[in-house]
Amino acid sequence: MPISTLSLPSIGYCCRNSPPFPLKSAFFSKPIKTDVSFALKTSQKRSTRVVSMSTEAGIGVMGTKLGMMSYFETDAKVVPVTVVGFREGNIVTQVKTEATDGYNAVQVGYRRVRDRKLTKPELGHLEKAGLIPMRHLQEFRLQSLDGFEVGQRLAVEEIFKEGDLVDVSGTSIGKGFQGGIKRHNFKRGLMTHGSKSHRALGSIGAGTTPGRVYKGKKMPGRMGGNKTKIRKLKIVKIDNELNVVMIKGAVPGKPGNLLRITPAKIVGKNIPKN
Repeated sequence: MPISTLSLPSIGYCCRNSPPFPLKSAFFSKPIKTDVSFALKTSQKRSTRVVSMSTEAGIGVMGTKLGMMSYFETDAKVVPVTVVGFREGNIVTQVKTEATDGYNAVQVGYRRVRDRKLTKPELGHLEKAGLIPMRHLQEFRLQSLDGFEVGQRLAVEEIFKEGDLVDVSGTSIGKGFQGGIKRHNFKRGLMTHGSKSHRALGSIGAGTTPGRVYKGKKMPGRMGGNKTKIRKLKIVKIDNELNVVMIKGAVPGKPGNLLRITPAKIVGKNIPKN
């Protein structure tokens, strides 16, 4: 009998004559594993995957920003440069390999200090290698560790030469709490004709839908004081007598700031494409 021709009495008759519905087996049985649970498991595994740090194009050094000046090239062209000085340090303090630490890296120490400026674990780590107390320790992850040993002094003139491109990283100057115009280069409103919105932020989103402010919205807040890297800066001059390096352009931080100088990464040249 087709379903369209069934009437209420006939439906009731079919229900009365049908076997009892297995409630226990349908509603109280154990749930069956489906593809959804498998997808959740795979997503959880993907979320816990650790991304390793990127390798450097070569060994680098640490220096101190001394300030900026104008440099006159041979063709009388004026170039703004940042002068970076190097105190005692840039000594290899540890060589890490995949067999011992799980990755290849060279740890370098910079800037000699008094013993009481360091903690006992830091002093013990340096005394174990037979080195002087140094303020800063940084690692440079490399693809190859050939030619590096503990206690080796890294000379700037042996690593870089004039005309090389370098990546300079450091902590930018902290500017405190700033508005949207200074922090994100927003455009200000009219200053005349009755406008009452001069440097205010303005609308930050819709009202009813979605009824909230999206994450990542550019708004006033703390500016500066973050780790910043400026890539592909040119080394203009290396002065061995003064032990300084002149780098074209500005670098992060104020005078006295710690800088990390490494060879510039160029994909396909000193960094593999994969």
